[in-house]
Amino acid sequence: MRVTDVPPAHAADGSRTSDYEYDLPVELVASRPAPRRDGSRLLVVGPGDELADRRFSDLLDFLSPGDALVLNDTRVFPARLTGRKPTGAGAEILLTRPRPEPGLWEALVRPGGKLKPGRVVDVAPDFRVWIEDSIEGGGRLVRLEGDGDPWRLIERYGQVPLPPYIDREADAADAERYQTVYAAHRGSVAAPTAGLHFTEQLLARIGGAGIRLVRVTLHVGISTFRPISAERPEDHELHAERYVVEAGAAAELNRVRAAGGRVWAVGTTSVRTLETVCDVEGAFHAGEGWTDLFIRPGYRFRGVDALVTNFHLPRSSLLMLVSAFAGRGRVLAAYRHAVEQGYRFYSYGDAMVIP
Repeated sequence: MRVTDVPPAHAADGSRTSDYEYDLPVELVASRPAPRRDGSRLLVVGPGDELADRRFSDLLDFLSPGDALVLNDTRVFPARLTGRKPTGAGAEILLTRPRPEPGLWEALVRPGGKLKPGRVVDVAPDFRVWIEDSIEGGGRLVRLEGDGDPWRLIERYGQVPLPPYIDREADAADAERYQTVYAAHRGSVAAPTAGLHFTEQLLARIGGAGIRLVRVTLHVGISTFRPISAERPEDHELHAERYVVEAGAAAELNRVRAAGGRVWAVGTTSVRTLETVCDVEGAFHAGEGWTDLFIRPGYRFRGVDALVTNFHLPRSSLLMLVSAFAGRGRVLAAYRHAVEQGYRFYSYGDAMVIP
């Protein structure tokens, strides 16, 4: 994979999308997870230019008693539906967001030019998808029709929605590995990938060491992971995602802060949730709703003190978020080190920690 270099006439300062490009050999894109979740590599981005190569199972070395580790407990649902048009030609529906009316969904479809309003895709003898309308961004409004509850049909006939850069069909192993061990609330079409490295045993060790495990929920949408096409990041609209922070979680985080502990976010989805519900004084508030918070350099963090994250796509809002947290030059230097050392990238890849 070769990403275009920044034009020499532009002195990269982080204000343009092209400032977040980097070179990545295609063989470093992980197509399958590591044999053991916490056996992934962990790049430690320390103060200044300090970098250290560790294993994810070493994460506890950087946490302190009284800290809080915040986990996004969303659950990925089998959002990819495959079927056939009446002509017999194949078709694919990727469900992205339910509408309030039962059975009505926003979706991406393939082939887009053929699946126009009024068309139908037969997924199974008892399950079909009607294309109702076109919506913004090239998507479709679709209606699920079948015997019984639409969610039951999705769970029965849907497939794991692996990201497009994983160039293979999902298999039985993905149903377990493209899901965190603490996933609880169904609603995501992509995994909160930094959480994929945790095992129940590692979480037990962390909790047993006096670190508070705090769960929040943000249902991950497909647009979060897409590269930004606009050269000015401020021209890019980040689609809103549904979040929930329970009263108990907010209270626990406030207790940790009051006692001098640090708040560690596991993944960019946890960061966006925490920053959405944290006020200018650094206090967390329970709530639920939709957030379209776009964090990029210049943002002042209020709710997050340390970050565990995976390696992200070039030109993505996620890479901008990590750069806002740790500094663009520092982050891209860490990425160059990761490439040189053969780290595995993206959803099934390795992790980095910024204590």
